[in-house]
Amino acid sequence: MLLSLQNILFLAALSLVLGGCASSGNLQPDPSGRMLQSIPEAAEEPGKARQLWQVFERYRGTPYEYGGASGSGFDCSGFIMTAYQEGLGKRLPRTTGQMLASGNVIHPGEIEPGDVVFFRIGGKEQHAGIYMGGDRFIHASTSSGVTQSSISGYYWTGRLTEARRFD
Repeated sequence: MLLSLQNILFLAALSLVLGGCASSGNLQPDPSGRMLQSIPEAAEEPGKARQLWQVFERYRGTPYEYGGASGSGFDCSGFIMTAYQEGLGKRLPRTTGQMLASGNVIHPGEIEPGDVVFFRIGGKEQHAGIYMGGDRFIHASTSSGVTQSSISGYYWTGRLTEARRFD
């Protein structure tokens, strides 16, 4: 079967997106069925989580862009790098792999707001976000851009594999 040039370009673009920060998590409804639009615990908490929440609010809805690290588009590691730089004044490595190789290893049961969380997609850790407390994390999703999701949501449940703390 011959593929048209348009189909080949589409498949190539799709593989680039999924090969980087593969993500299709969307906002998940809370138990009452409402869509969660904020993280009150993080917004009220002083320090790291509050500063990261402010950066998230500034970039919420920014589209996903493979290799992106600016307000015009982010991939998952580009958003994390920018959030840490703007919110906390800390420089983090650029890629998910580099982030996995640095920082302090945190057991998943000891994750705190501000820790970077990593998810296994397609057999390896390909996606990352910032844990904000209350089962929520912020990230750049391929389907929703900069958004927040539930770690125990349909797509993400069982995919969390590692976490790092960058002090």
